[in-house]
Amino acid sequence: MDTTWDCIVVGGGAAGLSAALVLGRALRRTLVIDAGQQSNRATGGIGGLLASDRRPPLDFYATGRAELAIYPTVELRSGEVLGGGRDEADFVLELADGSTETARRVVLATGMEYRYPPLEGIEERWGHSVFHCPFCHGWEHRDRPLAVFDRGGALMLTAWSDDVTLLTDGPADLTSEDQDRLEAAGVAVDERPVAGVRGPDGTLTAVTFTDGGERPCGGLLVPVTLHQRSTLAAQLGAATTEPGPLFADALAVDAKHATSVPGLFAAGDAGGVMPSVANAVASGNTAAAMVVMSLMTAPRDLAPSTPSASAVR
Repeated sequence: MDTTWDCIVVGGGAAGLSAALVLGRALRRTLVIDAGQQSNRATGGIGGLLASDRRPPLDFYATGRAELAIYPTVELRSGEVLGGGRDEADFVLELADGSTETARRVVLATGMEYRYPPLEGIEERWGHSVFHCPFCHGWEHRDRPLAVFDRGGALMLTAWSDDVTLLTDGPADLTSEDQDRLEAAGVAVDERPVAGVRGPDGTLTAVTFTDGGERPCGGLLVPVTLHQRSTLAAQLGAATTEPGPLFADALAVDAKHATSVPGLFAAGDAGGVMPSVANAVASGNTAAAMVVMSLMTAPRDLAPSTPSASAVR
């Protein structure tokens, strides 16, 4: 029996499950390995995803896994991939349980680690009253006094509230043009160094400052930097893009979601896709379609695979 998978999808978030669905429906023997580390697990609901707006992420993923169970071509396994390399034309991945799996193609949907400012009180409020994406969380905090710890987002947040304060965490050093734009939009500027946030039972009611003062606040927008959660891409030799204000080390991919390593694809924010569930689903769909096309044009694979007994649930 052939023990080589057509494709292994590393990661069972929105991008990974979307990729697996396309692969399974294309009769490709697919293994999904999910470490259960999706970044949005901490949030109360997915914002702005058609047909799943405000749906709890864990419920969304459970439904996705249930849909995949229909397809005998797909196996979904909980676990973590610790390393990998090439064995002639195929990829060999090493799992945390000591086993190895071989595949002709690999889709990396491992996601990114979101690093936010180390301010007191942020961690327990992350993904709720402290957030990085107004399109995902702005509606839930509309019409409240909001604060922004990210200069680039101050004007944007005025779409959701008329009471927005830019926290500069020290001397503002704003150009006259910036000052005019902020004033015209009704954005206040507070230059006091920020200490953290507070509120009862994990809610947010105020931003606190190092001088002992505070400012009423019902939601805080902060900047984040995204870092690769897994070292697998580096072990396989995939190139990354230059560091930027959002992505520290996104994988370099082309329009087909192919990395610099032949046969290795990336989907979701690991490949520099702007972080959102909707974008992750779309990128997983596209990456999987490109995997199918690459397999069909490979000399040793001119016909769809026949599902093995081990792949049938």
